[in-house]
Amino acid sequence: MTPADRKLGPWCMDFGSNSLEILLVQNDPEQVRLIRDALGDSGNRHTLHDVGNGETALTFLRREGAHAASPRPDLVLLDLDGAAVDGCGLLKTVKGDPALRSIPVVVIASSAADAEVLRSYNLHANCYVTKPDSPEQHRQVVRALEEFWCGTIKLPPRQ
Repeated sequence: MTPADRKLGPWCMDFGSNSLEILLVQNDPEQVRLIRDALGDSGNRHTLHDVGNGETALTFLRREGAHAASPRPDLVLLDLDGAAVDGCGLLKTVKGDPALRSIPVVVIASSAADAEVLRSYNLHANCYVTKPDSPEQHRQVVRALEEFWCGTIKLPPRQ
């Protein structure tokens, strides 16, 4: 454990109910596993809710049907390539809904093209991350996201 890890732990453990509620919109089981493993390695008790498509994500976010008792996520990780629907359409819907727009959305995509990055930010993504090439880089990116969203900034209150 590095000094940075020791510093990060107490911040996360003191956050809200001791964990982040994270909604992952991803239809690739391997990508879900990589993210789950990286979060698990941190020693923090985050809850990762993974859904395979944008329709289910909206049901989860709006707490409808089978997701009526679902918690409001503190953070959404939206894989534009693995959302099984138009990820930008989901982003536009979430950021256009007054009840959901305060939930931070991290866009994850294979493309680093300026047009794709700009499109996501124009739809009010909170950040844009280019998908890493290797599992180790993937782990580093997830840890950096966790450190930022859990230890650096203040998230909106849970509703």
